[in-house]
Amino acid sequence: MTLSACSKLRESHLATKPIACSLDELRGLDLGSTAVWGTPSRVDTVLKHLDGVCIDMLEEARNSFDTLIVVGGGTRIDAAKMWRAERRPDLRLVAIPSVWGSGAEASNIVVQNAKDKKEIRIGDQYLPDIRCVVLDLLDSLPEESARFACGDAWSHALEGFLSPLADDSLRRELSDLMRAMSELPLGKHPDWFELSARACQGQAKSSVGLVHGIAHTLERPLQIGQPGYGWGHARLCALFLYPVARFNRQASDVFETLLAEYELDPDLLMNKMHDLFSIRDYDLVLKPLEKHWAQVMRDPCTRTNSALVRPQSLAFFIDRALP
Repeated sequence: MTLSACSKLRESHLATKPIACSLDELRGLDLGSTAVWGTPSRVDTVLKHLDGVCIDMLEEARNSFDTLIVVGGGTRIDAAKMWRAERRPDLRLVAIPSVWGSGAEASNIVVQNAKDKKEIRIGDQYLPDIRCVVLDLLDSLPEESARFACGDAWSHALEGFLSPLADDSLRRELSDLMRAMSELPLGKHPDWFELSARACQGQAKSSVGLVHGIAHTLERPLQIGQPGYGWGHARLCALFLYPVARFNRQASDVFETLLAEYELDPDLLMNKMHDLFSIRDYDLVLKPLEKHWAQVMRDPCTRTNSALVRPQSLAFFIDRALP
């Protein structure tokens, strides 16, 4: 595929999503002068396959390059998407995820850390031009991180499916996706890259819910209050999938009704959620959850949860009535 072919595709019906290229296809493109931005070890892995110049800061790509390749997780990819939109909108952007979960390489959403909350921006100016997977990056991915990333992908698929903003077409798309996800192990598997990207693209057409409201609210306080424990967005999504699913199931008939309508097995899904749950981690977050519950309720994601979240809903989570 030539670069002009990629451009024509973006101008057609695929204009709302990045072009997915294999590594061989990406190597065959004329990318011009190319900067590669990411952590050194990941950049070194990518530069074994692609030509480019490693840069330490995004500003180094402001004047001298035709293409920027960003290598990393959702936070780094979102930073590159935001920088490109604001500083070099003409710069071609290639996103190579180092782990699945966020799906940032496939979406028009940017999530940024503000002082005391997450700021979410949406717009086609944040879409990368190309997304690509370099499977060698899996070699250095810790198994625990891979499991958390699976939880992040599951939270996108399930919350996007349950969202009151989803329509029938999207729910059919995401129900098929969850059936495919159910067949994969919760850990390292290359198919997670593509399924995660599709999950993120799906939820971007509707919204997410309480899992994300909690994760967005607690991430920073936990990083400050429990340093060194490795709290991050994916870990919190993986942890709260199961308790939030139980809450949604008992607080509203939407959960059972939609899963039945789209022929999803609720017990199978609950078992997947439970496999990602850690009672040890849960005990560590209960007091911060209680302290920040008012902020959780104000989070925009919580407002589009499939079941209404009230002040008294906190009791369900604090009670720890979890099998």
